[in-house]
Formats: sequence, C-alpha cells, structure tokens
Amino acid sequence: MAVPMDNKRERPGSGGDGPDLDRRRFLKVTAAAGAWTAGATLTGCDTTPGGAADAPANPPEGYHPGDSGWRIRSQGPPEAVVGYTDKVSVLPGEDFALYVSTTAPGFRVSAYRMGWYKGAQARLVWHSDRVAGRVQREPVLDPRTRTVRAGWKRTILVPTDGWPQGAYLLRLDAENGHQRYVPLIVRSATVWGKTLLIHAPATWQAYNLWGGYSLYQGDGGAYAARSLAVSFDRPYDGNGAEKFLVYERAVVVLAERLGIPLAYTTGVDIHRDPAMLRGAVSAVTLGHDEYWTPQQRQSMTRARDAGTNLAFLGANTCFRRIRLEDGERTVVCYKTDYRHDPLYPRHGALVTTDFRRAPDSDPESSLTGVLYEGYPVDAPYVVRNAGHWLFAGTGAKRGDSFAHLVGVEYDRVTPGSLPNAPIEIVAHSPLDCEGRESHSDSAYYTVPSGAGVFASGTMRWAEGLMAGTGENGRNHGMDARTGAFVTRTTENLLRAFAEGPATSTRPTPRDNVREVYGST
Repeated sequence: MAVPMDNKRERPGSGGDGPDLDRRRFLKVTAAAGAWTAGATLTGCDTTPGGAADAPANPPEGYHPGDSGWRIRSQGPPEAVVGYTDKVSVLPGEDFALYVSTTAPGFRVSAYRMGWYKGAQARLVWHSDRVAGRVQREPVLDPRTRTVRAGWKRTILVPTDGWPQGAYLLRLDAENGHQRYVPLIVRSATVWGKTLLIHAPATWQAYNLWGGYSLYQGDGGAYAARSLAVSFDRPYDGNGAEKFLVYERAVVVLAERLGIPLAYTTGVDIHRDPAMLRGAVSAVTLGHDEYWTPQQRQSMTRARDAGTNLAFLGANTCFRRIRLEDGERTVVCYKTDYRHDPLYPRHGALVTTDFRRAPDSDPESSLTGVLYEGYPVDAPYVVRNAGHWLFAGTGAKRGDSFAHLVGVEYDRVTPGSLPNAPIEIVAHSPLDCEGRESHSDSAYYTVPSGAGVFASGTMRWAEGLMAGTGENGRNHGMDARTGAFVTRTTENLLRAFAEGPATSTRPTPRDNVREVYGST
C-alpha cells in the first residue's frame, strides 16, 4: 500500500508529461494560452439539462463581456518584473499595497477579474497609470526558520472601489516587454445562501521557491535546508500565479458559467473569521488545498454540521497542520521536524505537522471522507456506481475509465479511518504508486444536518475540466472525453449543492466500504 511522503519535493514524476518532470514542476504545470469554451468541454456528453447554461435573466458578473488578452506574453528573466501585495484578500473598496521590483524604467498594472465572461475567462476591471520602476533590495533570510522576506518599499497603494468580489490576477506590464502576475482575492462580505469558493494561498506559499526557499527545499535543493516558515511578503515564483491557474481557475470559470450564486474567500480568511461560513449553502475547496490551520478545519467541520455542503475537488486536502503568525503573513509548518516547533509538546493540537501525526493525531478523513495516500501516480479514473446522481448525463457505465485523471497525488477511502457517517465509494480506481498497488476513491457521505460531502480523490480534477481544450497545455494527456465527463459531473455536483442541504434533494449514500474493501 502506498504511504504519504513527508518529503514531497523534487522527485521523478509520472504521467503524461514525461518521467523527468519533477514533482514540483508536475504540480505547477504550465498554464498555457488556448481557446476554452463551454462547447469544447462538453463534447461527447449529453448536455441537457446539465450542459452549457443559458445566460440568466439578470446576469451575474461572470456573464458580462470579457477581455481575452489577459495572458502573459513574455515572462522574461526572474528579475524582469515581480511583485506582491500586503494582503492575500481584501473586501470590495478596501485598499491594498503593491510592492514591485523591475529592471525596466517603468511599468503598468492591470487588474483582471477571473471568471466565465463568455469564455474569455477574465475582465479588465482597473489599470494604473505609468509607474516609475526600480530594482528593490535583495531579500532577507531569517536563519532561525530559513524564512525569506523581500522587505521592499511600497510601490503604490491600489484602491478597489467598484471591484466586484472574486479572484483577481494583477498583471505587471514592464517597459522591458516582460510581465508577471500577482494574485489577489476580493473576498465576499456575505456568503448567505451562496456557494463559497475557497482559494488556497497558504498552499501556494508553501510551494513558493522565490528567494530559493520553500517548505520543501532550501539551499542546494535540500529538504533538510527547507524553510520551517514561509512569508507572504515576497513574490511568487514562476509566472506569479501558477497554482491558481492550474488548480483553481477552471472551477471558478465553470461555477460562474452555471450562474449559481457565488461567494469568494481564502483559507486564511476562514481561519481569521470562523463566522465567515455561516449561511453558505456549500463550500468548495479547489484542486490543491493542502495546508490548513486547526481553526480553519474546525470552522469547516462546524459548517458541515450546520448544513453546509462541502466539496473537495482535489486530493491531499487538509493534510498539513499549519500556524499563521506575524499578522497572518507567515505560514509555519515544521512537518517532520515538529519536535523543534516552539509549541511542542505543551500545545499538541497546534504543533505544525501532518494532521494524522502525533502529538495530536486527527486524520483529515473525519472531514473529507478520504485519506491522502501518496504520489506520484498516473492512472485511469474508474467509475463504480454509474447510476449515482453525480454521474447523471455523462453516459458513463460501471467500469468505464478515463485515462490519466488520477494523479499526481491521490486519496482513498481507508477502512479504520472513516467519517462518522455512511460513505459511498462512487469511483474506485486501481493504481500502482512506485510499485505499491492501491486505489484512488471518489466518495460521498452525508451527515444528520443534511449536508453532503464529496471528495474527488485525485489532484487532477480541476485540470480535467480543461482536458481536450488546449487550455493548460497537455493536461497529462487527458482527452476531450475526460474533459466532458469531469465537466458534467462537476456541474451536477455544484448545482445540487447550491440547492441547500443535499439530503433534501438527493438520495442518501449507500455505504459500500465493506463491499469494496472487505471486512472493516
């Protein structure tokens, strides 16, 4: 049986992009340009009534005309232009500070709100005048925790008056012809009666190697030299928004296309404000949401128990227990070095390691229904219960498979580590993870409040929404048939969960763990 790996750093990956593609690059696969339309993602499936949505009578923001020119054309060298904000999210109308370093004499900022926009995926909401460029100071490394902080001087203060709530990419356009993104969430002031999309900046930051250090590696690429804490006070590496583009964007686009009432936030905001989830009909975590505080997990559990449906559209969710410090600008996670965490052993529930590990073991499966098991893997996704309402309209039959949809990390239902509720395995996909045979499971359970909980069991679910469209590169070789299947299944899920507690409109799950795995 595959087991979780503490050192999930640069190792050979597997799957459609070649054996020499390391894990970090595997999880940050290029967000390439391409035409992405509702028709492309629905090819091969019955699209009635769950296919491309007609525009609502009073169209939400995502149905307005968009701007297809939002993509970066030239990233340039790392120092060409980079930036970061002083907040991971703001309320509409709240200012934020932007810190930029560039080798160009000047630059401009364009704020794109990401969404459906009739396939354009973005709308230009604001742009700056020309701003004088400067090369900012070298970053500072805190030797105690090997934390990199840029410590730059503020470049401009950006107002957000009139900005609709949602996920934004600030594109920095330097006069040297190069560009970078800076992500920002304009969070919702209220979530009552809405589907809440939860973005994962703590996980973005955990993998961020800007300045040479992340929670996975440090000097020379060594795991032992990794950061024990990482700071939001630095740019993201690569194009600046690769985690969002690969693991989150597609779900935002699809949810907005459906026209259901939406709200937007981050895991950091749920940590800060436990009441934020109150009244949400559903809460959706996106493709890679690994790093959670105990407070965030408690809030999500309470929301479920109050009737909020939960959807986990990835794998490895809620795996690491973190702590936020320095006004929530620093993500702390000692992982395998948890005995060096200053809170060990006096405050076991706050020690930063995996949730399932001592000193306060609490496996994530009590919330998600599934348990993270390992990587790297590339395997077909295999339907088990084709008659489940999740798969309505897909045309799938029992045993149908969808190549490459399971990867690069996976979860499974694990007898002996189950939620306190009947759980149904709706897809059961055999795999081989570095010589260990196991399965990935998509699972669904409900609780007495009426809330339904779905977990996809694969990190490629969001990427699957783009399969066969030319968007996001090769998507590990997934084809248009897979894209159509994932799209229709996700539509069924989001529409059902937007109607209220799932048991009021959908059948309760049939507990089949013993049937699938034998004696429990």
